[in-house]
Amino acid sequence: MSKPLSDHDRKKQISVRGLAGVENVTELKQSFNRHLHFTLVKDRNVATKRDYYFALANTVREHLIGRWIRTQQYYYEKDPKRVYYISLEFYMGRTLQNTMVNLALENACDEAMYQVTHTHYTSLGLDMEELEDMEEDAGLGNGGLGRLAACFLDSMASLGLAAYGYGIRYEFGIFNQKIVNGWQVEEADDWLRFGNPWEKARPEYMRPVHFYGRTEHHPDGVKWVDTQVVLALPYDTPVPGYRNNVVNTMRLWSAKAPCEFNLKDFNVGGYIQAVLDRNLAENISRVLYPNDNFFEGKELRLKQEYFVVSATLQDIIRRFKVSKFGSREIARTDFSKLPDKVAIQLNDTHPAMAIPELMRVLVDEEKLSWEKAWDVCVRTCAYTNHTVLPEALERWPVDLFAHLLPRHLEIVYEINRRHLENVAAKFPGDSDRLRRMSLIEESGQKRINMAHLCIVGSHAVNGVAQIHSDILKATIFKDFYEMEPHKFQNKTNGITPRRWLVMCNPGLAEVIAERIGEDFIRDLDQLQTLRNYLNDEGFIRDIAKVKQENKLKFAVHLEEHYKVKINPNSMFDIQVKRIHEYKRQLLNCLHIITYYNRIKKEPNKHWTPRTVMIGGKAAPGYHTAKMIIRLITAIGEVINNDPVVGDRLKVIFLENYRVTLAERAIPAADLSEQISTAGTEASGTGNMKFMLNGALTIGTMDGANVEMAEEAGEDNFFIFGMRVDDVDALEKKGYHAQEYYNRLPELKQAIDQIAGGFFSPKQPELFKEIVNMLMHHDRFKVFADYEDYIKCQEKVNELYKNPKEWTKMVINNIAGCGKFSSDRTITQYAREIWGVEPTLEKLPAPDV
Repeated sequence: MSKPLSDHDRKKQISVRGLAGVENVTELKQSFNRHLHFTLVKDRNVATKRDYYFALANTVREHLIGRWIRTQQYYYEKDPKRVYYISLEFYMGRTLQNTMVNLALENACDEAMYQVTHTHYTSLGLDMEELEDMEEDAGLGNGGLGRLAACFLDSMASLGLAAYGYGIRYEFGIFNQKIVNGWQVEEADDWLRFGNPWEKARPEYMRPVHFYGRTEHHPDGVKWVDTQVVLALPYDTPVPGYRNNVVNTMRLWSAKAPCEFNLKDFNVGGYIQAVLDRNLAENISRVLYPNDNFFEGKELRLKQEYFVVSATLQDIIRRFKVSKFGSREIARTDFSKLPDKVAIQLNDTHPAMAIPELMRVLVDEEKLSWEKAWDVCVRTCAYTNHTVLPEALERWPVDLFAHLLPRHLEIVYEINRRHLENVAAKFPGDSDRLRRMSLIEESGQKRINMAHLCIVGSHAVNGVAQIHSDILKATIFKDFYEMEPHKFQNKTNGITPRRWLVMCNPGLAEVIAERIGEDFIRDLDQLQTLRNYLNDEGFIRDIAKVKQENKLKFAVHLEEHYKVKINPNSMFDIQVKRIHEYKRQLLNCLHIITYYNRIKKEPNKHWTPRTVMIGGKAAPGYHTAKMIIRLITAIGEVINNDPVVGDRLKVIFLENYRVTLAERAIPAADLSEQISTAGTEASGTGNMKFMLNGALTIGTMDGANVEMAEEAGEDNFFIFGMRVDDVDALEKKGYHAQEYYNRLPELKQAIDQIAGGFFSPKQPELFKEIVNMLMHHDRFKVFADYEDYIKCQEKVNELYKNPKEWTKMVINNIAGCGKFSSDRTITQYAREIWGVEPTLEKLPAPDV
């Protein structure tokens, strides 16, 4: 297969990459050579590819520093209300190209690198893409929740908000996935081993975090004593806005043992052991828990949650105190003004400890009355819910709390006592409601329901898509909605068009910019005007051409990395997301098997060729998810080696799906699979990325799919399956998989093949657990949607045979994407929750 153009000269034509002015290029070359020289002087005299990457990264970083310092200086002088987005996950991916895009440096850097590597270092002849490939992904997240936080940081900076992302600097992020003999194998993600040029340690802002100990009640208040101390060392990463000279900060905390750790109670010969034991404290920031939508009540995880919250709140309060009113001398001490200067957003319940911790600081340390402190707390905090799956809700055992955070347990009890008093006053005599609404679950082992804590301690509670927010109010938070309806809002998720269009799909961004200009990158609603070009033959041709080039490029990538040859003219049918029963990768498998069986039955018929790609990680402890991966790889082994099928159907498992692989796969997709059981996917954001990049969606009416279909027009969406009401009705009536199995011959055939070892001839029993689950205890009702899904896939095949009509539908979809920019989402958070106003004004550019 011939390599598609990744031509230096072709890239220069792409205006969205920024202008390569002569002075700019000269200055970048000088800076690059200086950094490269510095690297070599220290070590060797031969530059490696990694040396080049670090030299380039440091060159680009120089362009951030001036803007970063000026932005922070500007905030200090203007003293705006600040937004603190606290999250246990920030799934950032790579930083280099994103920074070049946001600073309009891409073409200039490209030209500088071209000139440098094609002169005195000709032996290397390095291409910019090769250098970009040297960077490790910052994989500090599991999936949607962590990637959302990253998109939000980009939008908050691009909208000029004084915002900070606070989280943990995990030494090991989400594991690298290897597929060995068809099975997932996990490998530690040692992403920091070569250093991280984008972070700056800030030891001057180190903070102590306390654990364990006991409480003492005195007339003048409560003291938490005899604690163990761990130090939180902050690392700052710059977050550049899109071409507005704003650079915000993501501050991630790393755990450090204090110097005196374990040494005060040394015994003879105990010194070495005491030093070795420092690891125990520093383990707090060692590794990201790899669970998506699943709660595992481990002590280390609770430590992580309190660690980030305690360090962050100390930082927030320090900044609040030193910020000046207008005078230069007096620090702020009036905490009733905190909600006017601080907004804290809790990304799911993981940072819920912020509520009792803020109460502890205000009451125990700052000596506010409980009533005053509580008012400040509620007006400051807001909570975003990300799931309704019961197994994902955080419910911490009270005895673990009592051991680790004794003062916080007392505070939670007091919050609950007052909360239940309010409930009883509003609903007298309703003891069952009291039980349901308590922060403490009394049945079995006593547990703290963290979602209840978040709702009670926040002034705003939001879901992440309209249907999800409606489900919250009607089901799991119904009692709370009845009590305080004013708290409940919707904020439909979004994605940043900088990374997810301009950066990953410059060809498409350019085709759009040629027609409607570049302003859509800041104001994605402008994509609506593309509807004017629905019948423009040239535009239709250009859109189709870009897709074909992206497919070709991805096909080459797959050939190089997976040694599989694929037909670039086949439909690229892609489902990439975490592996979970509710996301129903198994439904996709059943369609693959059914399509295979149909081709085998009538091999001479004209079939629409497909390459089905499924990718995603399974949590290491989630046995069923790992079996689903094994099934996908087994189906691929059979189908891909069947000469009757040829290249009309191929099945590929995309190994180690992560941000960087998404940036390659999504622009190449024709069909996006969004097929969760209605009512289970809170929003989804991958769905939006596919839509923006010119794929069509086959999906259920779940999460944001509902709003996407509304924006694109339902005629331009492949909708199938039960709606939420149908799922509820079927649940009431009783779901019996056997009935579908008996009634649908093609479903029966597929299940019998899986059960009988057709896809695992050497181990015929391999998939019996999966079949047993599907037949007898499938919470997500795969068979109930099978028939409609297959019919819907037939419609997809028909349309694909008509490239022009397909592309028109694609244009309608792209034109409907405006709502799904995270700029719109953040604007709504800003105005409706945080009480701040976004701006598209630029800060003045620094001299350098």
